[in-house]
Amino acid sequence: MADSSFDVVSKIDSMEVENAVNQARKEVEQRYDFKGVGADVTFSGENIQIKANTEERANAVLDVLQSKFIKRGLSLKALDSGEPYASGKEYRIDSKLKEGIDQATAKKLNKLIREEAPKAVKSQIQGDELRVSSKSRDDLQETIALLKGADVDVALQFVNFR
Repeated sequence: MADSSFDVVSKIDSMEVENAVNQARKEVEQRYDFKGVGADVTFSGENIQIKANTEERANAVLDVLQSKFIKRGLSLKALDSGEPYASGKEYRIDSKLKEGIDQATAKKLNKLIREEAPKAVKSQIQGDELRVSSKSRDDLQETIALLKGADVDVALQFVNFR
């Protein structure tokens, strides 16, 4: 019997992100507590920029954006937000979207699999993803459960389970 395998990746659906940003923008435009404060959310490429006239308002808009991410099923680990900073008369928060598993995180996951997963499970780093294989599908299911509980700073998805 051939080995079964799956890939551990960190990808974001850009359409879902765009939808979440648009929903946040609409809510900010309609809410009375954001009227006249210059609050706005813009999305371009991998960057999301939040603007408001006070630091507290900028953080409130970020809160709205995060709630829209959660409602659309996007992980907040994929959103890397900075601190509010003054830019002229307004405050801004720059956020980046994190995609892919960096080498340090991949090595950490690899080590976790070697130490705590069933012994028959093997893993290898392939660019910005991790391939996990074993003869037993049950061992792979255990490994997925282990990785879901792992404390890493990226959103993990499990694809190509065969």
